[in-house]
Parts: sequence; structure tokens; C-alpha cells
Amino acid sequence: MTPLRIGIIGLGVISRFYLAALDRSPEADLVAVCDPDTTTHRDLPSHVARHTGHRKLLATADVDAVVVNVPNDLHFPVCRDALAAGRSVCVEKPLANSVEDARQLVALARGTGAVLFTSFHRRYNAEVLALRDRLPRGVPVASLTVRYEEMIEEHAGRDRWYLDPARCGGGCLADNGPNALDVARLLLGDVRVTGADLRLDAHGVDRSAQILLDTPAGTAVRIVLDWSYPGERKTVEVQLADGRTDGADMLAGHPEFKGSLWHEYEGVLREFARSVRAGATGGPTAPDGLATAELVADAYAHGARQEARS
Repeated sequence: MTPLRIGIIGLGVISRFYLAALDRSPEADLVAVCDPDTTTHRDLPSHVARHTGHRKLLATADVDAVVVNVPNDLHFPVCRDALAAGRSVCVEKPLANSVEDARQLVALARGTGAVLFTSFHRRYNAEVLALRDRLPRGVPVASLTVRYEEMIEEHAGRDRWYLDPARCGGGCLADNGPNALDVARLLLGDVRVTGADLRLDAHGVDRSAQILLDTPAGTAVRIVLDWSYPGERKTVEVQLADGRTDGADMLAGHPEFKGSLWHEYEGVLREFARSVRAGATGGPTAPDGLATAELVADAYAHGARQEARS
């Protein structure tokens, strides 16, 4: 099996996990990168082509697919250009900063036949997958809580755009919300927003949020997000209808800061490579970035209505 030829567009703080996954992957090879900051090109293998603009990479690099790892506000134009060039795309969550842009990308992927794949890395977390596999069949889940709490300044590193709501698309709901919501969808299937409480700082950034959802089967879902948490907590708590409880600590066994991401991004790359080889089948492959973008937009709308009433 010939490895897929991959280009990475954007070498921000998350790129090291993609680079490490590519280095270990038998299914994909890194052949090109793009970042306007040429200092990020250091220490790359000599055979990797280096570019400062994504259009140049798309026009000249011999790639089958690209990983889009740029700030959130650039997801739409970069993915649009890549899909229009016939390249399959793995894009960091969120798919786009607006539902309208996300829908345009889905339509473009369908038109070109390219795979559009949103990288929700927590769905490849070993503890989350173990929880999913041991949930008993035939016993309904009464409630589920996903906690996604951290100090954003520690996680953003040099990528300060996270704290600019115009670039990020908001705050913790826009950026961490998609991962937490996707975990809920992985474990329960379809969910819908029923309420939201957002706490904004003086710059208009939602630093914390609680999102309430439910499922067609009546499961109550709560998403707890916090960008001012002293430390880091990423957990799932499950209450079964028969009274039993279960859960998952996404950080368990990974004492290194961001240590769980190494194996999660191996899962992202593995699933993306397999999706590209299988080909697009009438639309974007799972996980569905559009569905999660719609949930984020619904949560912001609920939050705005809640704020107007208070």
C-alpha cells in the first residue's frame, strides 16, 4: 500500500502532534508544509517542501490530501481552496466559524468528491473508547456530563489568536465546545441544545459555559466548559437508568502536559487516511463537523436569549 502524500497547512501549537503521528504512520507521509512564519520550517526532514502560502502548496506540491491547522477564522478559505483543488482535507475543529461557511464546505466536498474530515481528537482517546465499549446494551443512559476545563493561556502557547473572539469564533464554546459535543455524539448519537449559560469576560470572550442538551431517547446531557480552570480536567460522567455510574478521565495515564494528544492524533491520522482511501461517499465522512457547528451555533443562540432575559 503506497502511503498517502500529506501536506500540512499551518504549523501552530497543535502541528507537533500531527508531525509525530505522520512520523510513525505506515499509511501517510509528510511531503510538504506551509506557514508564513519560516522559523516553523526548522528541523523538518530535508525532503519536505516548504511554502509560505497555502495556494502555492496546492499548486506545486504533489499531495493527495492536506491537514488544515490554521487559526479558526482561516478554516473556511483554506479548506475551500484545498477542496476546489481536488484535495481531501482533514481540518482541525471547528469545521468553520459559521454554520453558513460549514455548509458551503460540505457542498463543495460533495461537488468535488473530496473527503472533508473534521479532526475531533477526543473521539480517539483510549479512555473514551473504553467507556463507549463497556456501556451495557439495553440499559439506557439517564444522564451524561462532559467536562472540558483548562487554563487557555497555558494551552494556547504562542497562538494568541485563541483569545481574539473574532478569530476564534467566540471563546471556550467555539473552540473547546466542538470536542466536548463530539464526545457526547460519539457516545449517544444525535443531541439537541435545550439551554446555555455563557460567562463572558470584558473582551467578549466566553471564558466558561454550561450547555444543556437532550437526545431523542430522553438522555439529559450537560457540557461544562471553562477556560479559567486552575490546571486541567477532561472527563465524562455517565449515570445509567438502573442507577449505576461510569466515566472516563481523558487524561488518565498521561501525566505529561497535553500527553494524551500523542495517541489521539495518531487516531485522527489513521482514520483520515482510511477515509481518503475509501473515497467520499456522498458527503463528508464521520465525524460530522457540520452537525457540531450547528450545535455550537444553537448554544450561542440559547446563551444570547438567556442573557437577554436576565
